[in-house]
Amino acid sequence: MQKMMFNDKYGLTVAVLDGRKRMTRRICKVQRPSDEWRIVLPIIEQLINPECLPYAYAWRNDKTEEYTDWCVPRYKDGEIVAVSQSYSTVFNEMMQKDSDYDLYENFRDAIIHDSAGWDNKMFVRADLMPHRIQITKIRLERLQDISDEDCIAEGIYKGQCGSIDTHFMDAYYFKGNIQPYCTPREAFAALIDKVSGKGTWLKNPYVFCYSFKLID
Repeated sequence: MQKMMFNDKYGLTVAVLDGRKRMTRRICKVQRPSDEWRIVLPIIEQLINPECLPYAYAWRNDKTEEYTDWCVPRYKDGEIVAVSQSYSTVFNEMMQKDSDYDLYENFRDAIIHDSAGWDNKMFVRADLMPHRIQITKIRLERLQDISDEDCIAEGIYKGQCGSIDTHFMDAYYFKGNIQPYCTPREAFAALIDKVSGKGTWLKNPYVFCYSFKLID
């Protein structure tokens, strides 16, 4: 089983577990080298190899007849994926929920408190994670193609700003940032720059868009 990590600083793991975040975009490793390259989807390759995913792609330079490496999504449609949490976070969840003794003992015996995974969820075992999501849809698109509806599914939430004197108006936010934004897209653009690095939104990279549902 694979794992998927979500940003804790901006509340994205909590949003997944609350069912508010139902979508995530992950930047594709193979981006367009230059304007001379065009995108190629694996239509011919699927006839030869049915295992070739329909949302994989490569770039082709028609002048030199060169291809880049194929870029394929990390996760598959229908795949069940563990939500990464540090062992300490999982342990605290068990204590708060008063989990049964056997479950607690099995978890305690499976980890070492001073292991890297105790505080860093990059190093945890997928089979020890209590929460799972299932991938329901995958598509390839440019980052700025995101719709307002998808921004909400990415964890952006609607609120209000203003005062009684100046009147309240709708605004959009993400956890860890009190700055109000006029549209969901503006809020998501700020969020993706926080999570993936400053300037990511303006670069408008190709991304794999994963829709998912929480199943555990």
